[in-house]
Amino acid sequence: MNEVVETLRKIEEKYKLFQQQQFTFIRALERTREEAHDMIRPVSSIVQVQCYKDHHCYNSTDRRILNMFVSLCNELRCLCQRMETVHAGDSVTNGLLEKCKVLLNDSNDLTALRATYPHGVVNHLSLEEARHRYGGVVSVLPIVLDSLRDWVTHSKLKVLYIVSPGCARCKKEAPTSQTAPAALTSNNNENTVKLQEKDFKKFLAANQRPKKKKAPWRPPGKHP
Repeated sequence: MNEVVETLRKIEEKYKLFQQQQFTFIRALERTREEAHDMIRPVSSIVQVQCYKDHHCYNSTDRRILNMFVSLCNELRCLCQRMETVHAGDSVTNGLLEKCKVLLNDSNDLTALRATYPHGVVNHLSLEEARHRYGGVVSVLPIVLDSLRDWVTHSKLKVLYIVSPGCARCKKEAPTSQTAPAALTSNNNENTVKLQEKDFKKFLAANQRPKKKKAPWRPPGKHP
């Protein structure tokens, strides 16, 4: 689990750098779409961005930012596979991973996808860009990252829930284990006292002088 959390943290750091260059990303898409003579349809899938980068990108800056987007998608896809092996999962975690895998599918249609508050990626686009061109492609990464954070949070809570009952049982058993020696000691002391009293009585019986019998009372005077 720690390895998964650390990998997610590193991807989040990379995404922050990418997010700061959103304007560069949009301009790269504009230029490559123009080179591809594909200015009408929206950028609606990850494979479409990959195609622009591989076949219609002639600018090193554009290639770098488009490659950064594709690499982030690939790293998130690998992380989802890793998460499946780390945690058996339940309906919540499995649902979150399934959602991420669908969103990160190369050919999945992102046209209607929109990241909402607290994400401002769509707000940084013009109305035309947000509605008809790039609203979906800029939303996929923040939405997937949110889902993976939720996966980590839910998985940790489940682990704590499983561990807690065991600890509670240990706490309940602890006083019993502490009380048992005390009770045993108390019983031993009591038995020792009884044995001492018994031995003392035997000692008195063996060493006590026999009492002299008193002579019967007689009136004063001479007696035969």
